[in-house]
Amino acid sequence: MSFKEVRPAQDSLEHYGIKNAQAKWNLSPSDLEKITVEKGLGELADSGALAIDTGDFKGRSPKDRFIVKDAITEDAVWWGNINIPFEPNHYNSLKGKVADYLSGKEIYVRDVYACADDRYRLKIRVITELPWSNIFANNMFLRPSEEELKDFEPDWVVFNAPGFKANPEVDHTRQSNFAILNFSDQMAVVGGTGYTGEIKKGIFSALNFILPHQKNVLSMHCSANVGQAGDTALFFGLSGTGKTTLSADPHRKLIGDDEHGWTADDVIFNFEGGCYAKVIDLSEEKEPDIFRAIKPGALLENIIFKDGSKEVDFHDSSKTENTRVSYPINHIDNIQVPSVGENPKNVFFLTCDAYGVLPPISKLTPGQAAFHFISGYTAKVAGTEEGITEPQVAFSACFGAPFMPLHPTAYADMLSEKMQHSNVNVWLVNTGWSGGAYGVGKRMSLKYTRAMITAALEGDLDQVDYQTHEVFGLAMPTECPNVPNEILFPRNTWADKADYDKTANNLAKKFLSNFEKFSDYASDEIMAGAPKVSESVS
Repeated sequence: MSFKEVRPAQDSLEHYGIKNAQAKWNLSPSDLEKITVEKGLGELADSGALAIDTGDFKGRSPKDRFIVKDAITEDAVWWGNINIPFEPNHYNSLKGKVADYLSGKEIYVRDVYACADDRYRLKIRVITELPWSNIFANNMFLRPSEEELKDFEPDWVVFNAPGFKANPEVDHTRQSNFAILNFSDQMAVVGGTGYTGEIKKGIFSALNFILPHQKNVLSMHCSANVGQAGDTALFFGLSGTGKTTLSADPHRKLIGDDEHGWTADDVIFNFEGGCYAKVIDLSEEKEPDIFRAIKPGALLENIIFKDGSKEVDFHDSSKTENTRVSYPINHIDNIQVPSVGENPKNVFFLTCDAYGVLPPISKLTPGQAAFHFISGYTAKVAGTEEGITEPQVAFSACFGAPFMPLHPTAYADMLSEKMQHSNVNVWLVNTGWSGGAYGVGKRMSLKYTRAMITAALEGDLDQVDYQTHEVFGLAMPTECPNVPNEILFPRNTWADKADYDKTANNLAKKFLSNFEKFSDYASDEIMAGAPKVSESVS
């Protein structure tokens, strides 16, 4: 063999239907990088990071994500246009075709695990068609030692075959790409797309079923960090709202940037071993931790080089707004080791409000916290999904509906219970627009958002006065260190106050309309947290 491999004692792939493959097992990232460059599948940036192109898909494709409907999932999964059912016999047929496709090829196998709390460790075998997809798996999951690899037996297996195209008429997919979870088979099968995020989000979706449904652990689409006093903060939000950016705080240790569990004994643990950050408009000045993490071992996706150089042009969005980098979490200096924290004290709901209505920071009552968590309001930011070219209003339950197999109220009930038990402060933070809606106003300054979150974490907002938002009933601080007072009240930032009132009223109607499907569940306290529509404003 030309490269060092670490094979487990039981290393046959025939068990999965893959035959006569030239399998490369657990290669180092540098070896996978060499193979990628030699095959013309990527090139090195001047930072030493490997740059690749994910092909036709530059983001996730939620309408092509399926869950096999069987005895385990039939009565537990919240079926609909998010969790789309797939028949077991159709899955078996398609899985067999993918296995046949990978047979005889040079493929790459990586054994990793998820969940930094050993009590909930999930061992995963990722089988990829492309070497750089295997680098992504190494970066994003937790990495076993060589000793642990020798006797590695996976709990779950991932097939990743970007070159395999399904035939929708025969394979019962929507189009040629697909990502399918099978909880009985304990497999995720991804085909027809090279977008690496489908790998990690497949396992995240699996954990979002396994942990709450079977382990009494709340799974969360959030980032987390911990202060010097041991106080943990959680940051919920969809892609593009600032989870990665805002949790990378030089004064607090990073636990993780995307996916966490909250146990019955109040332990917060990271699912992952790395970070997957957007890099559009990245600069060392604005986001130094992420910028400096882009070095050998990191994987850049869909970026453009400056003319005549290997320097990344982080402002070039000609391929996609969703330019990305993955890197092992140890590329960040200020991290919590292991990726575990305790004593959650502050929870932040991050929303990218394209209407420019919501205040930049507000404190929530328990009822408001439950209402906004179930609502999961934000805007889908350009590039995070196929077809999104500018922000679009969206409600995504639990700030992560595309990855949540259970009914949203299952997660909301668990979160509400844990919030009350831990006596946490809950904040709604608008990282979207101020001074007007998208196209008129401006995106909230990252400098000010950081200052507001720091003030909340350090208790500086505990003693200030608050005003109540006229429509949403949110408690808005009247002052905040290092933030101009006028931006704390969104209505004041609009030139046309009547237009603000009308826009706020219209957004409130959208909230209430979205929440109708949950209203039978909601308590009086939760409904009291809803916005109030004024019939006099039109």
